[in-house]
Amino acid sequence: MILPGMGSEEEKKAAAEAAAELVGEGMTVGLGTGSTVAYLLPALAARSLTLRCVATSLRTEDEARAAGLAVSPFSGVARLDIAIDGADQIAPDGWIVKGGGAAHTREKVVAASSDRFVVIAASDKLVEAIAPPIPLELLPYGLDATLARLGEVELRDVPPSPDGGLIADYLGPVEDTAAVASWLAATPGVIEHGLFPPDLTSEVIIGRGDEVERLAF
Repeated sequence: MILPGMGSEEEKKAAAEAAAELVGEGMTVGLGTGSTVAYLLPALAARSLTLRCVATSLRTEDEARAAGLAVSPFSGVARLDIAIDGADQIAPDGWIVKGGGAAHTREKVVAASSDRFVVIAASDKLVEAIAPPIPLELLPYGLDATLARLGEVELRDVPPSPDGGLIADYLGPVEDTAAVASWLAATPGVIEHGLFPPDLTSEVIIGRGDEVERLAF
C-alpha cells in the first residue's frame, strides 16, 4: 500500500536511486526499459562513474545518452556485471512479469547475461499471484498458425520490436506459472514471453512509502 502523500512515482524514484548505489566504477551495466528505469538513468549519471551501458530498447538508449551515460551495442562482452530493470507484476514466489513496454525479449537476454539482476518497482507492482496479460514476442512467419496454437492471445497495435518480432499478450489462465512459462517457451513461433523465473532475479528493490524494501528469492 502506498502511504498518504507518497505516490507511486515517488516510490519508483526511491527504488531506482537505491539501485543506482549498487553500481560501481568500471562496471558493465544492463539498462532496462520503462517508467521506473527513467528514474534510474539520471541517478546513475549523477554518480559520474565510468560505465559501459547496454540498453534493452531504443527508448532507453536515447534517454541514457541524453542523461550523459555511455551506451554501447551488446557485442564483444559475454557477461554484464549488473542489470537493473522494472517490472509489471512481482509475485510472492519470485515470478515476475515484464514486457508492458514490449522490450521483454531483450530484457530477458540482458538479465540472463548479468552476474546480478536487480528489479526495481513501486509497491503497487506486488501481486498475490501472477495474472494475465503475459507479454509475448512472436515470429511474423506463420503467425496465424502460432496464434491458433496459443489460443487466448491478442496482438498489440504497436510497431514490431527492433528485432522484427510482433508484440502480443497471452490472456489465458495462469494457474501454474512455471507450467505456463514452459508451455509458452516450447510453442513454435514464440520468440520470447514475459515471465521471468525466480532464479533469474538476484534482488527486488521496492519503493514503499518513503523507504525501500529489499526482497531476495
